Amino acid sequence: MKKGKRPVGKILMVLSIAFFYLPILYMIVFSFNDGKSLTAFTGFSLRWYGHMLETGGMLEALYTTFSVALIAAFIATVVGTFSAIGLSKSRKLIRDLMKQVDNLPMMNPEIVTAIGLMLLFITFRVEKGYITMLLAHIAFCIPYVILSVMPKIRSLDRDLADAAMDLGATPWQALIKVIIPQIMPGIVSGALIAFTMSVDDFIISYFVTGGGVKNLSIMVYTMSRRINPSINAASTLMIVIITVILVLINVAPAIAMKKRKKENGIRGYFVPAAVACACVAGLVISIRFGSVSERRPFEGEVLHIYNWGEYTGENIIADFEEYTGAKVVMENFESNEQMYIKVANGEAYDILVPSDYMIQRLIEEGYLQKLDHSMLDCMDKLADAVKGLPYDTQNEYSIPYFWGTVGIVYDKNKVDIETLEQEGYNIFLNQKYRGDIYLYDSERDCFMMALKALGYSMNTENQEELNRAYEWLLQCVQTMRAEIVTDEIIDNMAQGRRALGLMYSGDAAYVMTENENMGFYLPESGTNLWSDAMVIPKNAKNPELAHLFINFACDFDGAYDNSSYVGYTSANQEVMDVLSGTGGDFEGIEAYIPRSGYELDEVFVYNEKTRKDISTMWSRVKIAASNAN
Repeated sequence: MKKGKRPVGKILMVLSIAFFYLPILYMIVFSFNDGKSLTAFTGFSLRWYGHMLETGGMLEALYTTFSVALIAAFIATVVGTFSAIGLSKSRKLIRDLMKQVDNLPMMNPEIVTAIGLMLLFITFRVEKGYITMLLAHIAFCIPYVILSVMPKIRSLDRDLADAAMDLGATPWQALIKVIIPQIMPGIVSGALIAFTMSVDDFIISYFVTGGGVKNLSIMVYTMSRRINPSINAASTLMIVIITVILVLINVAPAIAMKKRKKENGIRGYFVPAAVACACVAGLVISIRFGSVSERRPFEGEVLHIYNWGEYTGENIIADFEEYTGAKVVMENFESNEQMYIKVANGEAYDILVPSDYMIQRLIEEGYLQKLDHSMLDCMDKLADAVKGLPYDTQNEYSIPYFWGTVGIVYDKNKVDIETLEQEGYNIFLNQKYRGDIYLYDSERDCFMMALKALGYSMNTENQEELNRAYEWLLQCVQTMRAEIVTDEIIDNMAQGRRALGLMYSGDAAYVMTENENMGFYLPESGTNLWSDAMVIPKNAKNPELAHLFINFACDFDGAYDNSSYVGYTSANQEVMDVLSGTGGDFEGIEAYIPRSGYELDEVFVYNEKTRKDISTMWSRVKIAASNAN
């Protein structure tokens, strides 16, 4: 019986290991993919490693990750070790109380700890950045060190320190030469756990940082919002670094023990750990200072930009820094509402890139300053269709960045154009495509689709019309089993995994370049003509440099770099013509050029009451979708 069970146990063990390591292996393989897809391997290349190294933000993130981890682990180890020793000599009541206090941060959900630390820094008006991230990491690492050290202390003879002092040692010598060597394994374990927890942390770091300071976890999260294979290269590099550290820590003691059998326990643990720390420190220093360039005339000037994740070209930031000598600090947001909260709370940025309706709100609430058009030379370069939109008819506050529409991406092998032309958005209720459709997780755009399908304005304030649109969406997710997704829709549609998907035109352009069987259709009932534009907040610290960047981003080179890399339609008319013309990246891709001048296409208008109603109903739609699937 026992022999019969062994193969089963081995199989389960192999499956468990495969379940954990195969995704990592998959990621490593795709880090060498020549194409941009995250799922289709098109050839071997080191392209994304080169892109990662050329991206200044990536190197800064690596530096931040390991420098914070080393410093936090060191301080947490020292504080945690001495705290554990002190607690061992305290009364039982105090020990039990502190044990519960120590366990609380480890058992507490990370999001709660993150919000608590964020509110603490806001309350005391501590500017968020590197220091706040470091303090937060020290705080949550200390309990893990105490937890690792305490069992070793409990295993010691309680009279050990007294015996050392009876033999002539001072209290400090008894601590350093007697107690600490005995508990060194626990200290090293605590230090390694602290280092690992710091490197691994995302949630707490995300809430306590600011000023453009990001660790690798935040950087990877930002990059994963859109297709960027550099995350595979960055993650692979991280795995290599961690593997080297683990090898040094685990193999070095065995080698040292063979060579020095008479060595005491301290060096057996301390040497490999010190070597590993030295390697990581060397890496941190090389990352930090290896790419430092010569001082330039405008060194010290800083431009703070708050933009969507993965919404800039590969070279525009580096080119602007080279052109001006200034440093660009780029922070990313996931939604207009997230951006609004930071601006409303007084955080200072020089440039924002919000969407149309949010620009309207920021203007109405007095958060933006008027642009100095005497400092701008870009207006004549912009397409007429994207100038003077309803939210800013004179472009007093905003300069277009990207623009486009929202339409239907479809698989030409599954969906015929005649059916699309006949049904429009109502094709999402056609039972033929049940379980074969995607909806983008955007409450505004999904309600736009439903309202347009019903023949209403997407800016309606009529509650009855909104209720009918809500019922239309409920029918879509309940009877059609529509899957509501975010940016994974891009790669999935490029691989033809669904017949239909509601998608932004810029994403559709990428899908069509990757898969010739995919098409893009704008229903005759109208759509959302959207625009994201550059604005300058009233509390901007460097408006002159902000105007200079706006010119730079609207000029041909900057606009071309942005549009060719991101895939969204440039506001620069010449760039649009070149990229969509003969030999251009988007030649023959109708999704790249937005439909303009069509009377049923609309721009979103900000309305707080309608926004709240739609948000509430969309939450219910998503719950219904989850239950249906």
